[in-house]
Formats: sequence, C-alpha cells, structure tokens
Amino acid sequence: MSQNQRQLQITELVQKRGFVSIDELVEHFKVTPQTIRRDLNQLAEAKKLRRHHGGAGSEESSTVNVSYQSRKIMNLEAKERIAQALVKVIPDGSSLFINIGTTTETIAKALLNHRDLKIVTNNIHVAATLSAKEDFTVIIAAGEVRHRDGGIVGEATSEFISQFQMDFGIIGISGINMDGSLLDFDYREVRVAQAIIDHSQKVILAVDHSKFGRSAMVKLGNISQIDQLFTDQQPPAEINEILTANEIKLNVI
Repeated sequence: MSQNQRQLQITELVQKRGFVSIDELVEHFKVTPQTIRRDLNQLAEAKKLRRHHGGAGSEESSTVNVSYQSRKIMNLEAKERIAQALVKVIPDGSSLFINIGTTTETIAKALLNHRDLKIVTNNIHVAATLSAKEDFTVIIAAGEVRHRDGGIVGEATSEFISQFQMDFGIIGISGINMDGSLLDFDYREVRVAQAIIDHSQKVILAVDHSKFGRSAMVKLGNISQIDQLFTDQQPPAEINEILTANEIKLNVI
C-alpha cells in the first residue's frame, strides 16, 4: 500500500471513529509506530485531522454538531453495548437524571426491564420511551424544546433540574478534550448538564470512543467531576491518567 493510500484510509478511519490510537493504526496497517506518527503529523499539517498524544482525532467543526439523524446511527452497536452494561449498576427503585443525546436515548431503552424508577429528563425521546412503563415516574423538564433533536434547554430548564436531588445523573457529552474538559455545542445544554452533575449523588458518563479528542466550543466541566465512565474502547493515556488520579471507575465494554 502506498503512503497516499494509507493516509487516505487513516483519514477515513478518524472521521468514522472520531479518535484512533497509534497502536490501533499500527495493528490495522501492519507498519511501524514511526511510520504512523509520520503519517499523522503530515495529515495534521494538511488540516486533515487533529494530532493528539497517542493518536489522532477528527478535524471537524467545533461550532456545529453532526445532525441528529446521523448521530442516531453512528456507533450504534457500541452505544447499545454501553447501555446494557451501564443499566446493570442502576438498582430498581432508583431516582435518576438523564440528559440529551443519542447515547442516553439508547440507555433509556435498556432501562425498560427495571422497576419503580423515578426519572427527571430534559430529553423528549427519553421521556417518551420511559413513560411506557406504568411503574416508572417520568418528569420532563420545563424549557425550550430544541427542534433538531427534542432536547429541552434554557435557564428555566436548569432551574427546574436544580429542584431535585437524584441518586444518579446519567449524562452524554459531545466531546472530551485530552485535558479532561467535557465539551458541547450549545451553552444552554451545558448549563443543564452541569445542574445535573451538581444535583446527583453519583454521576455516570456514557460515551463511545469517538468522543475522545473531539472538539466542541462550549466547556461543560471536567471528567474529574464524574464517578464512573462507560465506554467501548480504552481512553487515550491522558484521559486514563485523570481517571486514575481522581479514582473514577472506568468500564470498557
């Protein structure tokens, strides 16, 4: 395989997955780590991807998210595995927040085998899914409905969330910087997610591997604020160091 062909495939892999490690690329292309590092550096100089220690992420817009319909099918198998594993740590009879996102919507479906849950959500799709259970109490937050994905956002939403204190806060996020910053595209959504973190006994973050190293323009907080992380691949070394330093439980599914 020529260098141009390999670099084209590397770019496609990064765009598809969001983040790819050097070790993964070495295994995939059967070349040396030095060759991959050279490829990544050249692609980063050409603005085809964003170089990170240990790998590379996509060089996509930090201001506009991928469409909701596209996000629903991206990495769906990984999201379903994450959801099935995550719901095992939620006891029957628990109270929980669930925020906006296609991953949290997948988690909502996986919760349908539980009993006697009390849920507060700012996600219309989550509310519709969970309200099918007669033994669930589902409370939907007040605020502005975002037409593109059924998320409910705004100052009224944050204030509504702040009235509750729940056992668990289950959140998704658009991106995680290598310094541990949790990133999203809508400052109104970020304020709601921070309220969920502040009013949950335990915070569980659910993300597939594409979110590591992904850019978004609004900072929510830091991964050090969570209690557990559920994902489908080992995070980059920088993220792992933060998890270890803050005694955050990592669940790789």
